[in-house]
Amino acid sequence: MINTKSRGFKIYKIISLILSVLFWLGVWALLAYRVNIEFLLPSPKAAISALISLARTAEFWQISGESLLRILAGIVVAVVLGTLFAVFTAKINTLDSLFSPLMTVIKATPIASFIILALLWIDRNTLPVFITVLIVLPVVWSNVSAGIRSVDRGLLDVAKIYRFSFGKKIIKIYLPSVMPYFLAACQSALGMAWKAGIAAEVLCIPERAIGTQMYFSKTYLQTTELFAWTLAVIIFSVIIEKLLIFGLKKLVQRLHVARGEVSDANA
Repeated sequence: MINTKSRGFKIYKIISLILSVLFWLGVWALLAYRVNIEFLLPSPKAAISALISLARTAEFWQISGESLLRILAGIVVAVVLGTLFAVFTAKINTLDSLFSPLMTVIKATPIASFIILALLWIDRNTLPVFITVLIVLPVVWSNVSAGIRSVDRGLLDVAKIYRFSFGKKIIKIYLPSVMPYFLAACQSALGMAWKAGIAAEVLCIPERAIGTQMYFSKTYLQTTELFAWTLAVIIFSVIIEKLLIFGLKKLVQRLHVARGEVSDANA
């Protein structure tokens, strides 16, 4: 019965999503029809046709691949650094007092300011990676820190009584507690990372990048192509976010099973 309800809810969500997308495409098409000037607002059909034409070229995939690699590299570096900082600051109050103001400043400073300043010191092909790291790092740090502080002290006492090794304590206790917070951080940060990475590309104009193509499309008044590249960014962002979140959710489920085993031992 539960599986039937769950399946029905998933189908409902899919149908709702499709209808929502169709609704906004309809609004876009209506506005384009009312404006009736493709230079100002191309129709969905024109933008999608332009995207399909771009996708048939090898250059499109080379450009998209390089942008994807830059942003993904920034996300990976930010996740690793954010997690390490969280581990140390959650355990050492002095480090927490030291890093907290820095993270607040990073979150409060506009992305454009970072990009303009960083252009003075960082190569334009590396800058999108750096900007992505800056945007994702505070989100991962704050969420993982909260997850570490939320660990059940009772479970830690059980681990001490049963003399869990350091590795077993991490796998059985800390990871199941932290992973939901880590998942929330990834969900929040992924969209921000894409926006920041593409914005950095638009301003610093790397050799091969989606942001560079968007900049040139704007410069040469190729509005339809600009919309096509924007659609490409949205599609890539959604696909990668869904794949990553799906994998993390599966990992969270497995870790909750492991945590349940420790709780049973405590009982």
